[in-house]
Amino acid sequence: MKVMINGAMHEGSPRAGQCLRTYLREAGWFGVKKGCDAGDCGACTIHLDGEPVHSCLVPAFRAEGRSVTTIEGLAGPCHPDDPEPAEFHPTQQAFLDAQGFQCGFCTPGMIMTAARLDQGQKQDLGTALKGNLCRCTGYRAIREAIAGSARSVERGGCGDPVGRNCPAPAAPLVVSGRARFTLDAPLGDTLHLKVLRSPHAHARVVAIDAAAARAVPGVVAVLTHADAPTRRFSTGRHEDPRDDASDTRVLDPILRFVGQRVAAVVAESEAAAEAGCRALQVTYEVRPALLDPDRALEPDAPRVHDPRDGPGDDAPPLGRHPNLAGEVHGAVGDVEAGLAEADFVYAGTFRSQRVQHAAMETHGCIGWRAEDGRLTLRTSTQVPFLTRDALADLFGLEKDAVRVVCARVGGGFGGKQEMLTEDLVALAVLHTGRPVRWELTRREQFVGTTTRHPMRVDVKVGARRDGTLTALSLDVLSDTGAYGNHAGGVIHHACNEVLAAYVCPNKRVDGRAVYTHTLPAGAFRGYGLSQTIFALESALDEVARGLGLDPFALRRHNAVKPGDALVSNSLEPHDVVFGSYGLDQCLTLVEEALQAEPGPEPEAGWRSGTGMAVAMIDTIPPRGHHADARVGLDADGHFTVRVGTAEFGNGTSTVHRQIAASALGVAPERVRIAGADTDGVGHDTGAYGSTGTVVAGLATLRAAEALAVRIRTRAAEIAGVSPDACRVAGDVVDTPAGPVTLAAIGPLDAAGRADGSPRSVAFNVHAFRVAVDPVSGVVRILRSVHAADAGRVINPMQCRGQVEGGVAQAIGAALYEEVRVGADGSLITQTFRDYHIPACADVPDTEVLFADTYDSIGPLGAKSMSESPFNPVAAALGNAIRDATGARLTTTPFAPDRIYRAVAAGRTGLS
Repeated sequence: MKVMINGAMHEGSPRAGQCLRTYLREAGWFGVKKGCDAGDCGACTIHLDGEPVHSCLVPAFRAEGRSVTTIEGLAGPCHPDDPEPAEFHPTQQAFLDAQGFQCGFCTPGMIMTAARLDQGQKQDLGTALKGNLCRCTGYRAIREAIAGSARSVERGGCGDPVGRNCPAPAAPLVVSGRARFTLDAPLGDTLHLKVLRSPHAHARVVAIDAAAARAVPGVVAVLTHADAPTRRFSTGRHEDPRDDASDTRVLDPILRFVGQRVAAVVAESEAAAEAGCRALQVTYEVRPALLDPDRALEPDAPRVHDPRDGPGDDAPPLGRHPNLAGEVHGAVGDVEAGLAEADFVYAGTFRSQRVQHAAMETHGCIGWRAEDGRLTLRTSTQVPFLTRDALADLFGLEKDAVRVVCARVGGGFGGKQEMLTEDLVALAVLHTGRPVRWELTRREQFVGTTTRHPMRVDVKVGARRDGTLTALSLDVLSDTGAYGNHAGGVIHHACNEVLAAYVCPNKRVDGRAVYTHTLPAGAFRGYGLSQTIFALESALDEVARGLGLDPFALRRHNAVKPGDALVSNSLEPHDVVFGSYGLDQCLTLVEEALQAEPGPEPEAGWRSGTGMAVAMIDTIPPRGHHADARVGLDADGHFTVRVGTAEFGNGTSTVHRQIAASALGVAPERVRIAGADTDGVGHDTGAYGSTGTVVAGLATLRAAEALAVRIRTRAAEIAGVSPDACRVAGDVVDTPAGPVTLAAIGPLDAAGRADGSPRSVAFNVHAFRVAVDPVSGVVRILRSVHAADAGRVINPMQCRGQVEGGVAQAIGAALYEEVRVGADGSLITQTFRDYHIPACADVPDTEVLFADTYDSIGPLGAKSMSESPFNPVAAALGNAIRDATGARLTTTPFAPDRIYRAVAAGRTGLS
């Protein structure tokens, strides 16, 4: 067929059943993204004869004789290999000025829809953008870009770039569709991998007959557990591999959840690989399944990891229940005595559900043998170095025989702190000797990756009449699912800062993470704290009500302060300190903002209420987090910063650029960023635990400072003056003897390293004013205010976006997101149509306020602020609903039917 694409005639023959999205991508137009293949997310939006359409829903042959415009051609005719346009379309420019993106994966589709909105549609963006989803931004920046009301990013200018709204280095590439994500690469002779998944929650593979699969035209290989290493590992990645249970195999004959990988088919095309999977004949021995975490620790409960099946390297020691994946127990003082002396006691049970990360870019990986024979993988990961190390260990290779690189990553939120595709792609590459590509479908993302840990939290709080806390107790049951990736880390984190945030003489924690035959849980934004904070902050709200105290006053009275010991459940020494303290400011900022502007009045018959909550987080993970960086002066007078951390919407590339520019005394535009390549620097633990700024940024600062010294020293040698009198100024170094050009100094570089210790703390306070319809149970957010103690804010616009994105994601988790598991262990939730992530209409603007602090540990006074804004939201929302209705919701999500029933029953949960 012939079709006009971005101003040029294109001829090709679409395959039977091929959609226009894949047709365009195979023609090199990678700005057309894949987010769902069901018309739900809008990432693939193009203009067909001038009208925006989801190209995944359009059969390719229907483009015959028509005009197609992708994001690359929005500003005018172009070729796939053209660089960014000299001039942008007005909508692209608006998104550029407003920084209307974070990871940028949804941005091309969002811009293509926005570019065709008329003035009437712009008055109702909730409706106009209902077909385009964003997981990162919280939509405020997108709305302001479309409305033209945003404060523009700052370009050029003089002075220190730290504290300014400098643009993201990749911004022009993102808005023009030329930013390259993991699978934005030509196919060439790449093979395609597809996976057959288990239909059973618990079974043993008795036999696999692959004859029919191998006979499918185009099938190159069928891989089963017989072809895979027997060595066990964890998909969860930490600096110390012992932090996670080694209980997983690449392909395992024992199947422990519906959706587990049974076998892989590698073929010349996706269609052939899928046909090969359908042709596989598997004989299963079905076994009893354990789906209830409450039953997991009973003596006769089915074993998820039975020693008779071959225990992992981290099998539970003798005396522990085999279904126990991790635990934490501790106490200070005497909780029972503290409860006895209290004037008011609250006890309740709170439950948090499974939540999907729902990053717009699904997991994906391309692997090949490089010319030098090294195993090389281009993958969507937050932890390239830890993935390299795990692959080398798994396949018996030296570390320098494996290279892992990242392009831009389309969202992470902890879900890509896992090795979920790379191991199987590496196996296929080593087996076939050819490049192999695997891209998870949206369904596979639901059924075959990880979720947030569902938890049950029993909480008890005692307090005197003046609000002084006398006892705090948590009993936590966490369901880690079939595998223990992050089980121990999450349960320890969940039981730590939540209690350390308050001074109380009597504290106790009992936390257990248990195996079940369900989808594995893993790392998720907040890492367990949002679940326990929901419980404790709800309980504190009831204490304030029971004692007739203001909820802000209760927190101020009991909150930990500089000089207080940070105590959770032990008096043992630790490495967490007050690098700075901003909780007092955060409480005041939120309280005053609510008083100054409470928000609109609710409709007649609706009930309104206000609620707030506090969260504290350690700014760096424990037990080691390291980063190396190199900063070089290039021959053209620009600087290149090489870091190991990946950019996935966390904004590290922008922050590193500003940090380096500040240390070097140059404009940010003179600094290039090269990241996420295991060949680029010595080591980087990875971008998780909000360490992209605090640890990796500190490494960049030290490297830039060292390079600045070398530049001044070299300039001083040339000019015959003292280095202390030399300063970089644009293209030259000013010296008392006259300017010395950077070109004359020649290429130089310097290294920096940060080890992530000691660790500081950051605080977040959120408050809502809501309206609730007691007849329908519907909640409307009238006011949303968030105060963050982020230390010195390096880029206010970007940090505000991180807060807004975390709040939006947490609102979704609090109100409607839920991964539902059926009675047989299978997932009911498999598409965005079944799983409601917040759309533009669902998310209110949140007023974001920053405390004025300067941290002694983070680079240039900065603290982390990528994941912590998520943590207080569910509690604050639940407290607001309680204030409005009198009903205490103890289970998330706060669905309308739950609210209706709770209001009708008049339930408070008091004891």
